Amino acid sequence: MAIILSNSSGKPIYEQIAEQIKVEILSGLLEAGQQMPSIRTLAKELRVSVITTKRAYEELERDGFVETVQGRGTYVAHQNQQFMREEQLKRAEAKLLEAVDIAKGAGITEQELTDSLHELFGGDDI
Repeated sequence: MAIILSNSSGKPIYEQIAEQIKVEILSGLLEAGQQMPSIRTLAKELRVSVITTKRAYEELERDGFVETVQGRGTYVAHQNQQFMREEQLKRAEAKLLEAVDIAKGAGITEQELTDSLHELFGGDDI
């Protein structure tokens, strides 16, 4: 797992960890049934508190991305990938709606916003 944390981000560290793991699961980099690093191992690797990684794993389990088996570890959950993708699409749409509201309030045109989104998504590299 390649998790990159930012202390300057407005998001708590546990959310950054959970979101990046979700992306790896949804993209197939982490497969169903694959064992996750232990909470202690991940905390040591990321140089964060065990409590922080525990909270990230709890959030992932609550959202159905991982399953914890007492005494055995945490595993990527077997899930309906299409359902999980739809859930992520809903989250993205909510953020886009917020961006549209901000743009309208600032007099930014639809084309300007579309151009910005295209650039943020990677421009012509996609």
